[in-house]
Amino acid sequence: MGEVVRTPTAHEPDPKGHWGDFGGRYVPEALMAVIDEVTDSYAKARIDEGFLGELDRLQRHYTGRPSPLYEAERFGAEVGARVFLKREDLNHTGSHKINNVLGQALLAKRMGKKRVIAETGAGQHGVATATACALLGLECKVFMGAVDVRRQALNVARMRLLGAEVEAVEIGSATLKDAINEAMRDWVSRADDTYYAFGTAAGPHPFPAMVRDFQRIVGSEARVQILDQAGRLPDAAVACVGGGSNAIGLFHPFIDDESVRLVGCEAGGDGVDSGRTAATVNAGRPGVFQGSYAHLMQDSDGQTIESHSISAGLDYPGVGPEHSHLSDIGRAEYRPVTDIQAMDAFAQLCRTEGIIPAIESAHAIAGAAQLAAEGVDLILVNVSGRGDKDVDTAARWFGLLGGGAPPEAGVDAHRGDDDGDGAYADGGVEA
Repeated sequence: MGEVVRTPTAHEPDPKGHWGDFGGRYVPEALMAVIDEVTDSYAKARIDEGFLGELDRLQRHYTGRPSPLYEAERFGAEVGARVFLKREDLNHTGSHKINNVLGQALLAKRMGKKRVIAETGAGQHGVATATACALLGLECKVFMGAVDVRRQALNVARMRLLGAEVEAVEIGSATLKDAINEAMRDWVSRADDTYYAFGTAAGPHPFPAMVRDFQRIVGSEARVQILDQAGRLPDAAVACVGGGSNAIGLFHPFIDDESVRLVGCEAGGDGVDSGRTAATVNAGRPGVFQGSYAHLMQDSDGQTIESHSISAGLDYPGVGPEHSHLSDIGRAEYRPVTDIQAMDAFAQLCRTEGIIPAIESAHAIAGAAQLAAEGVDLILVNVSGRGDKDVDTAARWFGLLGGGAPPEAGVDAHRGDDDGDGAYADGGVEA
């Protein structure tokens, strides 16, 4: 498994972290030295047998890799295709996030850092970071938007149980982008003893490439598994896209397989043209945001527009630069999936397969159903996380808290907040 990190590919960024026009490093002067330190340390670590051997050991015996590939036969029969699910939801901590965090936590320890900070949206990256820090004896602080703290209370409790300090960020929209901003400010103030474990394949170089390298194990395993189980490569590989770490991890080993469509499912929110969306590639345009040049939801003056998604982990107005590049060259396609479509897919997978996916992952499930309706025969989907954290949101959405019946196929249920102010009629917080 260490080979996944070490093996160079034809799709590396240039020395300054660019894929075509996208990427780079746009950070305050105060961070340049520490980011140079991270860059140099990672360049050495990715070819070091000791580092790779320890990462491999933890991936196998702590995370539980390889994660299974499962054919969702009942779901596939309903949508009219063979659908294989890469079960990252079965990893220790419940998502793909642990793949990246174990690598970065080991790197932090190798660099002599005593403290690790992270941002989180849905809480999965925060939980994974808190877990890795507990394992390796590192101090941990997680920054989380106050809106996300309320809608992901279960993961906040998990982080604190694991020994992490969780800071609720109240500024701005109080969501993921604001958590990242606060984490960056903390890093500037304590760069001597602190490592920032960036959670997605975005931000300044080297983080987009590093996170992709640690997540590439998802697609590398899936490629072998689907050849074994289906006898050929999939017609499409599908993943949800916020910043894009689980998607780039799935896509990367298939980039040179031109027969495989790479399909990223963005959070369409209330619709791309509604003004309440997080479909950055579809609704945005290139700009500099949080350290790199990539697609960004911005107004005519270049100011960031607030994003919206029922999914905390996809509620982000940016995207990783490699995704922008893959879109630009036409190698990957990015389609919006609305809140309604994602929640319909969430319910359908629950009902047909007994699998409760994260709402983030439900966007990819919805994308697979759309592809099946378009005649695609063999579809690989990354189930990036499990939905335990989203049960309250789903119960409110489908009206199940008062003893209501489970949602039925094709039957509309509750559709978010009634008056557009972000709060449910019963006083719950919008998810």
